[in-house]
Amino acid sequence: MRKIFLTVFYSGLSPKAPGTAGSLISLIIGIVLLQFISLASLFYLSVLITLIAIREIDVYEKEVKTHDSQEIVIDELVGVWLALIFCNINKENMIPLAILCFVYFRIFDIWKPSFIGTIDEKVKGGLGVMGDDILAGIIAGIASLATYRIFLYLIHYIGY
Repeated sequence: MRKIFLTVFYSGLSPKAPGTAGSLISLIIGIVLLQFISLASLFYLSVLITLIAIREIDVYEKEVKTHDSQEIVIDELVGVWLALIFCNINKENMIPLAILCFVYFRIFDIWKPSFIGTIDEKVKGGLGVMGDDILAGIIAGIASLATYRIFLYLIHYIGY
């Protein structure tokens, strides 16, 4: 059961780009959930999953004696969901914002600028695994919303 949870239904076992595979599956799950629950409910679910994941990652890392294994992608799930939440996604802007969130999240998760990289390097255990993706998700959501609004502004005022 722990493996299904930490690998987000085994998407983290993808032989190529497990983080991207986990992020894509997580995006799809998040979009489906948002058809039935509110952004606030998705936020609370993200917090609950984060708390469970920190504990389960700590246990898993002791068992396999490695930190931040590529197959663990539950952190990508929380990061992508936070991006969706922080960009204030809704039914009218679902497709463009979902794409922006996915792209920005992957960029920040791979690149790890500033505090994201610091968390990744300095914080150990489950908190470290989850922490950098939480911050990457928040920043990705804000960047997605800003990009979307700039695009709408340009469309409106330039007249395309």
